[in-house]
Amino acid sequence: MTIAPDVRREIENRLSTVEAEDGVRLLLAIESGSRAWGFPSPDSDYDVRFLYVRPRRDYLALSPVRDVIERPIVDEIDLNGWDIRKALGLMLKNNSVLSEWVGSPITYRDADPVIARMAELKDRHFDPNGFALHYAKLGRTAISRWLSDPGEVAVKRYFYALRPALAIRVLRRDPSRRPPMQLQQLMAEADLPPSATEEIERLVAMKADTREAGPIARVPEIDALIADELTRAGDVPARPPSEAFAVEANALFLDLAEEEQ
Repeated sequence: MTIAPDVRREIENRLSTVEAEDGVRLLLAIESGSRAWGFPSPDSDYDVRFLYVRPRRDYLALSPVRDVIERPIVDEIDLNGWDIRKALGLMLKNNSVLSEWVGSPITYRDADPVIARMAELKDRHFDPNGFALHYAKLGRTAISRWLSDPGEVAVKRYFYALRPALAIRVLRRDPSRRPPMQLQQLMAEADLPPSATEEIERLVAMKADTREAGPIARVPEIDALIADELTRAGDVPARPPSEAFAVEANALFLDLAEEEQ
């Protein structure tokens, strides 16, 4: 998935504006959402996500500075990001979102070297069960309003349940590493029946020509796949927690903060 040059320039300009207006330095800027996940619609937003670090003095203030930066959606560009301290805290809780940002196939800035260090740290302490539980929560939230209803469902909501379900399936098959974020890569690693693969590919093609909120007919085989996998997060083995994980994450943050003026 490529981003049109004019859109990319606008996004890069807005990222530079964030740095100037908020007094931060960006460490990572990527595309998340359906464009990076492999199933965009014609009216999909550009879900621009970033990590940033503040000047050291901000972390020493008595009153904590807000740890997110958000901008209103303008011209389908949705721009927001997390402070690196918040991101590292979520990393310790096995938040899969951060892992996906680091592995996004669409980038808007070259990643700061600290991102590679963070990814290496995450991989060494990767807890597959923690990731599976997070994906199960995401998937259950997505299906809460429609799985028990036999009617049509918004195409966007269907994929928001399917992708976490496939991530759990991939983790069950290979708990040694983080699952990919892109739907097509998940399918390749999920060992799906050919009929399920064909149906998903058909849905992806349909979504490419359908509004995000456009309704589609349900597919019983895909419904069953989603419902089954979202109950199987507990089948993914857990990795015992390590005190070293938090110690190393704290050291990474302190090293980075020391570099900021």
